[in-house]
Amino acid sequence: VQLQASGGGLVQSGGSLRLSCKASGRTITDHTMGWFRQTPGKEREFVAAITWRRNSYYTDSVKGRFTISRDNVKKTVYLQMNSLKPEDTAVYYCAGQRGARGVRNESEYDYWGQGTQVTVSS
Repeated sequence: VQLQASGGGLVQSGGSLRLSCKASGRTITDHTMGWFRQTPGKEREFVAAITWRRNSYYTDSVKGRFTISRDNVKKTVYLQMNSLKPEDTAVYYCAGQRGARGVRNESEYDYWGQGTQVTVSS
C-alpha cells in the first residue's frame, strides 16, 4: 500500500483544514488508518486513528476539534481539523496497519505516507 497525504497549508488560528490520505495498491478495508504529527526536535506523536470497524481514537489535545473519517471506496482517509491553534503546527503523516494491533503506537503501522505541512499562525 502506498499512501499520499495532501491538504496541508497555512491557516490563521481558529481556521480549518482538511487533510486527505489517498491509498493506492491493495484495499485498505481491513486496515486501521492513522494520522501522526511531528514538529522539529520532537518525536512524532499520535493524532487520530480509525479502525476498519470505524472506531475512532484521538489524542486529548485534538478531541472535539479534529474528526477522522474514511471512504473505503475511494481508499481515502480524511482528517478534518477545526478551531486550529498555533500548537497544531506540524508536519502531518498518514499511516496504515492491517487490523488494529495498537492504534496509538507508530511502531505498529506498516505503511507511511510523506508528510504534509500544517502551519497555524496566531
